[in-house]
Amino acid sequence: MLCRFLTLAAALAALPFFPAPGAAAPYFGLEEIAPGVYAHQGETSPMNRENLGGIANLGAIVGDDAVAVIDTGGSLLEGRAFLAALREKTQKPIRYVINTHAHPDHVFGDGAFAGDGVTFVGHKNLPRALSLRGEHYLAAFRQTMGDALDGVTIVAPTLTVSDSATLDLGGREIVLQAWKTAHSEADLTALDKKTGTLFAGDLLFLRHVPVVDGSLLGFLDVAEKLASVKAERVVPGHGPLVAPWPKALDDERAYLTRLTADLRAAIKKGESVKEAAAAAGSDERGKWALFEDYNIRNATAGFAELEWEEP
Repeated sequence: MLCRFLTLAAALAALPFFPAPGAAAPYFGLEEIAPGVYAHQGETSPMNRENLGGIANLGAIVGDDAVAVIDTGGSLLEGRAFLAALREKTQKPIRYVINTHAHPDHVFGDGAFAGDGVTFVGHKNLPRALSLRGEHYLAAFRQTMGDALDGVTIVAPTLTVSDSATLDLGGREIVLQAWKTAHSEADLTALDKKTGTLFAGDLLFLRHVPVVDGSLLGFLDVAEKLASVKAERVVPGHGPLVAPWPKALDDERAYLTRLTADLRAAIKKGESVKEAAAAAGSDERGKWALFEDYNIRNATAGFAELEWEEP
């Protein structure tokens, strides 16, 4: 199955960039945020046909010999636009594609980069996550994205990280760190040691309300540990393109802490999950975009996790 995916993805990547019928070619800005480090800011919005799935922040790091790409976008169209923009910056070979986790807005563009000499890298749990959810993601987003999803393939990583690993781009080392279940079950960060630039994936949300698809307590714990990473700046998974580190974590930690405290209080009072989810975290409403889209979902997942805590 993997060979079939890779073969198809390679064939698609070799095609010139044509948008889906009726779909506009996406604008793709790629900004140099530190020497040799490029990033693209996604929309703060749900994935839809109009934005072609372009809601996540993406990046690339250029070494003396090769390039590493960090996440590829929410459609093959966005992935190809990313590749075209990157080729305006460098013609060096792309050696690695690093997927920070399994969510569609970060991996649906993978097919644009598949080809000889490109190694796809992810958390040790990423193959399982893609296997369990990949086809469901494709079917679910077909309903909202239509033909903007044409050509998307699920590309499994060929190099996985259990703890940490270092990639060499030639005079430039990228430190990868696999984390325990937090935002998701397959969160991976990438640190460019040369410039102190951390790509946090969806372990960091700015302005876009954090999304819990793994563990609320795990997310809090990982955010605490993440703060100890030595870096100068961070590219979050969603929100402004770059932010100072580790101050960028403050708002996310405050939200997760508030949500956890409210849920524990509601459980202690004997409230139902519906009652608790409707109110938990509501003090944070005015601080975050897409709060109504995700907070109740976060609270519901958190309630299930917290209700069996020891009294």
